[in-house]
Amino acid sequence: MTEAAGTERKRYIAEMNIFHDVAKALTSSLDLASILQTIMEKMAEYFRPDTWSLLMVDEERDELYFAIAVGDAAEKLKSARVKMGEGIAGWVARHGEPLVVPDVRTDPRFAKRFDQMTQWETHSIICLPLRSKHRVMGVIQLVNVSMDGFGENEMFFLQSLCDYAAIAIENAKAFERIQELTITDDCTGLFNARHLYKTLETEVYRASRFGQEFTVVFIDLDHFKQVNDTHGHLVGSKLLAEVGYAVKARLRLIDYAFRYGGDEFVVLLPQTGKDAALVVAKRLREMFRSSCFCKDEGLNLNVRASMGLATFPADAHSAHEIIRQADEMMYVVKNSTRDNISVAKRGLVK
Repeated sequence: MTEAAGTERKRYIAEMNIFHDVAKALTSSLDLASILQTIMEKMAEYFRPDTWSLLMVDEERDELYFAIAVGDAAEKLKSARVKMGEGIAGWVARHGEPLVVPDVRTDPRFAKRFDQMTQWETHSIICLPLRSKHRVMGVIQLVNVSMDGFGENEMFFLQSLCDYAAIAIENAKAFERIQELTITDDCTGLFNARHLYKTLETEVYRASRFGQEFTVVFIDLDHFKQVNDTHGHLVGSKLLAEVGYAVKARLRLIDYAFRYGGDEFVVLLPQTGKDAALVVAKRLREMFRSSCFCKDEGLNLNVRASMGLATFPADAHSAHEIIRQADEMMYVVKNSTRDNISVAKRGLVK
């Protein structure tokens, strides 16, 4: 075997090993970050760039951001943004075509501001798009790769790895969409009862471990059946959607809102004791009393709610028990005055 043939064989074996490792990562995990990290590391291992990065497209802002950056300049690039069309990466993202620039000084598309920002000196760039059908999702950029011996075979190999990365991103996004469908209520867009119990189990564990409290507010709309009987189920569904949005809008970012079923909702308030939770419940009661719903349908529906409130661990020691306590408190209101709040171990709010 000639020396050239031996070198070619070694290159082929190295490429096959990388393809095997990347394929294994794709089929063994749905964690996008770990898959992309594997692909990028294998790419860097083969081409040995000084720095390399994965930039993802932010379609809302028409920009690219650094999802992964490795090398001496990585830390300074984390918060950097690249406008679509700006620099080599921006050009590749806009046009969807790969670009090999052996000497950036000769290419007017090169953006010097990133070298100024990182105090890095870029000599060459290889940049390829990550494509999904007719859309560019991002770009992979290798900086200062040796151009000696970089030809069509290397470009084909690089493009194949980029295709793997694009598949990983598409799979992860599809999985994310499926996950959202399984935990989200179609009518209101809130989390569903299935996700409620999973979240509660997590919250019980966290609160028990760190000696914290959390509170559940169980909400049942008063006389909701009359809305369906008078205006029909389409209006009833619209009302539920608007109520769900109004409830969520009055919560903190760390709080959760769920549609429990029918016209019942549950609010979970992490790290919140009984008194603080009662303030939230009163705010929701006032929202119901002062709001009109379904205005787009030519209606001004005013709906009230019966609410029950229970706190962990004072009133319950498990996920199912805390829901049962809050539900029982809601029925105290439902079977008496309606349009009010009842608190576990305290009774009706005056």
